[in-house]
Amino acid sequence: MDRARSKDILSKAPVLCSQRWNLAILSFFGCLILYVTRVNLSVAIICMVRAPHVNVTSDHQTNDSIVATHGLATNVTLTYPDVTAQNVEADDRIAESGCTLEIIKSSLYIFTQIPGGWLADRYGGRLVWGLCQSICALSSLALPLAARAHVYLVDALRFLLGFASGVAFPCFYAMMGRWAPKLERSKIMSFCFTGEGLSVANVLTFPLSSLLCVYGFDNGWGSIFYLSGRIGNLVWVVVWFVVTADTPAKHKRISEAERNYIQSSIGDTPEDKEISPTPWRAIFTSSAVWACTVALVSSTYTAYTLQTSLPAFMKEVLNFDIKQNGGLSALPFLCESLVTVLMGQVADRLRERGILSTKNTRKIFTIIALLGSATCIVSAGYMDCSQRAVAVFLVCLSLSFLGLNHAGYAVNHIDLAPRHAGVMFGITNTAGTVSGMVGPLVVGALTPNGTAGEWRHVFYVCAAVSVVGAMVYGIFAEGELQSWAAPPFVQQVVDYQSVKEVDNNENRTHPISQCEDASPGDVTTPTPRKESSSVSEPQKDLNYK
Repeated sequence: MDRARSKDILSKAPVLCSQRWNLAILSFFGCLILYVTRVNLSVAIICMVRAPHVNVTSDHQTNDSIVATHGLATNVTLTYPDVTAQNVEADDRIAESGCTLEIIKSSLYIFTQIPGGWLADRYGGRLVWGLCQSICALSSLALPLAARAHVYLVDALRFLLGFASGVAFPCFYAMMGRWAPKLERSKIMSFCFTGEGLSVANVLTFPLSSLLCVYGFDNGWGSIFYLSGRIGNLVWVVVWFVVTADTPAKHKRISEAERNYIQSSIGDTPEDKEISPTPWRAIFTSSAVWACTVALVSSTYTAYTLQTSLPAFMKEVLNFDIKQNGGLSALPFLCESLVTVLMGQVADRLRERGILSTKNTRKIFTIIALLGSATCIVSAGYMDCSQRAVAVFLVCLSLSFLGLNHAGYAVNHIDLAPRHAGVMFGITNTAGTVSGMVGPLVVGALTPNGTAGEWRHVFYVCAAVSVVGAMVYGIFAEGELQSWAAPPFVQQVVDYQSVKEVDNNENRTHPISQCEDASPGDVTTPTPRKESSSVSEPQKDLNYK
């Protein structure tokens, strides 16, 4: 009966043009634009250090046409520095140090993830994410002007961008905890994650930024920041505030059928308007939350290691030249994106048909992702330049396996505590980001000479971390709503049922004559039976298991 009722509601709440999928599409572009804004300096700095110098005092190479047309008395010339081996080497060092500094500044977003998740859970992710994305937009727009004024202003803007961007993913989780129906969580979250830094953004950012460096306005590199700040961030912010709402109950354009479908699925009701306090102690002592944390740390370590070191491996071990390296380095992330979207659909279909429970779905997808990735990456370490095609295939397969994580532990935060998913992801992703920062340092320490044997040690470490993550998650992961995360009225039902079950067990054990010794908490009187009838119906509708 419940299954038929669920299907009937679902048929009245189609996916096409639905507000929950409008939110998913905007979240996808929000993650994509945020990543582009964070890493565009990595490409732009190469153009900045090799840009032509403006000379206002020299008397050669004068632009006579400007003087003749406008009567200007100042000789404005564009002179290019002499290209020597020493200059090129110096520019490479500047670009490398600038990119390294940019990674450090962008990594500052780890300090705002937990506060951002708490704010989003308490006050709504729509306002928090929108305001912080506006700060990112203004920082990007002001950067070309700051670069011409003083390098310290550039540093300040990038630090500000790093702090502001930290709230994006916790806000995204906080909103999806209130919008994503139970049987659509995998597909919605997987779709949104394809816009995140390890997939589509990697495929788009570097080629487009390189083209703007050559053909863009404002010396090329300036157009990168203007376009990402104005067309990217500002347009997204306007659409975000117009289209989205914190909850289905607050949305003005959502259909009644879709609102009822979402609220009946996640257990939210119009009467449940109180703000629940964050159960910090329960979160930090929950084995299921720690399982998500360890799995995320393991996956992020391998993903960031490949993201930052894959071009070096292809050059040093597989002997790919720079032209081949660029496209081939992006290919594994494209494969990851495709697998991520596909596996989200598969995971929800398995749950919808009752083939796998939510708990088993999360465990199986995460374990396959981590162990499969570990196997492929270790195998790739044994390939040489004569087996380049096989090595590229194994690297693509390794990242494709990691795409299964987005239907595994990555969605599990919302399964466990949809009301506190923002702060939970802030906690787990902070740990994951630290592991991602450690990965490139380990690569540098293990590959001083860039030999194939040294790279095998790098991949051994990745595999070991992945195996540990798979073991911990397989043992401790859960898939259902946790008692400490239940809405207040649901918790009352759970508490009452627990007390009633204990009381029934006591009645079976002791004779009726001993009823006068019953404890004050005994609830075998007719009053609880009446209360049970009043709460049994919402429990059936919520379908908490």
